[in-house]
Amino acid sequence: MSIRPLDGITVVSLEHAIAAPFCTRQLADLGARVIKVERPGSGDFARAYDERAKGMSSHFVWVNRSKESLTLDLKQPNALAVLKTLLKTADVLVQNLAPGAAARMGLTAQLLHQANPGLILCDISGYGNNGPYRDKKAYDLLIQSEAGFLSVTGTPESPSKSGNSIADIAAGMYAYTNILAALLQRGKTGKGSSIDISMLESLGEWMSYPLYYAYDGATPPPRNGAAHATIYPYGPFKAGDGGTVMLGLQNDREWVLFCEVVLENTSLGKDERYDKNYKRNEKRAELLDIIDACFSKLTTAQVIAKLDQAQIANARLNDMNGLWQHEQLQARKRWVEVDTPVGQISALLPPGLNDSYDYRMDAIPTVGEHTQKILSEIGLSEKQIQEMADSKAI
Repeated sequence: MSIRPLDGITVVSLEHAIAAPFCTRQLADLGARVIKVERPGSGDFARAYDERAKGMSSHFVWVNRSKESLTLDLKQPNALAVLKTLLKTADVLVQNLAPGAAARMGLTAQLLHQANPGLILCDISGYGNNGPYRDKKAYDLLIQSEAGFLSVTGTPESPSKSGNSIADIAAGMYAYTNILAALLQRGKTGKGSSIDISMLESLGEWMSYPLYYAYDGATPPPRNGAAHATIYPYGPFKAGDGGTVMLGLQNDREWVLFCEVVLENTSLGKDERYDKNYKRNEKRAELLDIIDACFSKLTTAQVIAKLDQAQIANARLNDMNGLWQHEQLQARKRWVEVDTPVGQISALLPPGLNDSYDYRMDAIPTVGEHTQKILSEIGLSEKQIQEMADSKAI
C-alpha cells in the first residue's frame, strides 16, 4: 500500500456535531490516526440526530469514518489525566467544545506546549477566542444569519438557509487547511502552534463577492431564489414536461447564440433592448415570458440538447436520488463501501484524485470501541481500566 501524506500523524479531537468532525475526518482521509474523545454512554450527540442511514445518523456517518472512539468523562481527574497523557505525544489537538471549556480543563497552548512543544492546537468556535461575541452560542443557522448569508439567499419574500451545514463546513475546511499549514510550518521550525478558527470569519470569507458588490454602502445583491442576482438569463427555467433546467449565460456573445440556436429567434439576439447584460437584468420579466413560451413546447431533454448544441452551460435540477445515481460519479468510480456497526454503507471518496496514494476509507466506530486498546497503549493496567469503567470515567 502506498504511503499517505499524514501517515504517522496522531490527532486527538474533543469534537461534536459537524465543524470539528469534518475537519478531522479529512485528516483521517489522508492517513492520520484520529482519536475521537466522546462522552461515556451516549457519545457525540450528533449520533442521535436521526436514523436515516441504516439506523445511524446521517450527519455522523458523513464525518466520522476512519476514527477511533475513546470514551472519557473529562470531569473526572483520572479521565482528564488520560487525555493529557495522550497529548504528550500527539501531533494535533482539535476541539469545538463550548467557549472556555477547554481552557478550564487546562487544555491551553501555554500549558500543553510545556509537555509537548510540537503540539498543534486548533480551537473551532462560533466567533473566535476573543471579542464581544466570544461566549455566544453559535449554531450553523445562527452563523448563516450573522454572516449575511440569509440576506442574499432565498426569494424576495423570504430568506432561506442553506440546505446543508454551510457555516460548519466552512469552519471545518479552514480548520483542516490551517492544520495542514501548521504541520508544514512545524517541519520548518520544529515548533507547534495554536489556531483559532471562527465560524463567522470562515463563512464571512465565502461572502466576499456580495460584500464587495455592496462596497461602501452600495445596494447589496437581491434575493432571487435559484436565479443569479445580477446576470440574466441565469438560473432555473421550466420545460414543457414539468422538468427544470438550470442554464447560465456569461456574456453577450452567448446571448446571441442562445437566441439563434435555443430560442430560434435570431432577431432577438440583435435587439438593442437586450444586447447587454445590464439591460437583460432590468427586463427579466419580459424575457422570461419569451423563454417560457419556447421551453413550454420542449421536453427537459430537448432543452438540454439545444443548450448543449449552443454550448450554453446547463444542468438538470437534480435531487438526492439523482446524485446517488449520477452517471458522472459512477463513471469516475467515486463511490466505495465503508464498514459501520450495522454493516457496509456507501461513501463518496474525498474530492481530488492523487495518483500517489489512496484515501483511507476505514470503519465508522461505535461509542468507546477503542477505549480499552488506547488505554492499554498508554500503559494503564487491566485493573486501572476496570476501575475507570466502574466509576464511569470511561
